[in-house]
Amino acid sequence: MGRKRKGRDISGWLVVDKPAGMTSTAVVNKVRWAMDAKKAGHAGTLDPEATGVLAVALGEATKTVPYITDALKAYTFTVRLGQATNTDDAEGEVIAQSDARPTDDDIKQALAPFLGDIMQVPPKFSAVKIDGQRAYKLARDGEEVELSARPLWVEELILVDRPDEDHVVLEMTCGKGGYVRSIARDLGEALGCHGHVKALRRIWSGPFEAEDGLSIEQIDEMAKTEALDDYLHPLETGLSDLPELKCTHEGATRLRNGNPGMVLASDVEYGDEAWASLDGKAVAVGIYKSGELHPSRVFVT
Repeated sequence: MGRKRKGRDISGWLVVDKPAGMTSTAVVNKVRWAMDAKKAGHAGTLDPEATGVLAVALGEATKTVPYITDALKAYTFTVRLGQATNTDDAEGEVIAQSDARPTDDDIKQALAPFLGDIMQVPPKFSAVKIDGQRAYKLARDGEEVELSARPLWVEELILVDRPDEDHVVLEMTCGKGGYVRSIARDLGEALGCHGHVKALRRIWSGPFEAEDGLSIEQIDEMAKTEALDDYLHPLETGLSDLPELKCTHEGATRLRNGNPGMVLASDVEYGDEAWASLDGKAVAVGIYKSGELHPSRVFVT
């Protein structure tokens, strides 16, 4: 038998305003320790030097992580013009420089091709796997890394500030899998001046906003106390992009046993993904078919 995991059976979401210099994994470990939770995970890695929203799922909420990962996210970031680095951010070595500096109008015009469905090549120093190994590990070992372009939906990309001729502040709303460092790199190339990310902050992710996030200092102060529990968002928050279907007690029992369960009539169409609730609590996620929900994920709360 496997060893029983220690900790509380606690479920929900804790929003953290991640500081610079801390990995996403370290934040998750901090939250798991502070809340004495058996299980924890996060929805969307942030680079160590990035700040902002890191939504940490606890217990049964970890089953809703994919829905937050797939949701739209927004970032503000500063691009250092005139320099390219091997990591596409300020942590790397400068590998190319240029004295050219675009005007604000040049930048605004160059942003247009980055909107909508685009193809994006991840940074060489990224967690993308190549033949089972992380790209950043291969790059650190001096190996030549060739990454394939990946699709990305960019809903909005705007110029919000130009502090000086060397820096531009942008705001982007995008879908799953976006690399802000790649946007900075490719924008610099499009402008003929090179560029890399100097500062990055995720301001919201799905239903979670940075202004609602707790600092690491606050988490430390409230660690192992009921006060921290008061900041927990219900696991249902992670399902906010899916339609809700109410079910009966009988339907809930069937769903929790992994069987199709009856749900009440709604405007959800046949074949749509939805979640079933009983008294406002999530029971299951699944596919709606002719008055029943066919579960793919079941919640035990």
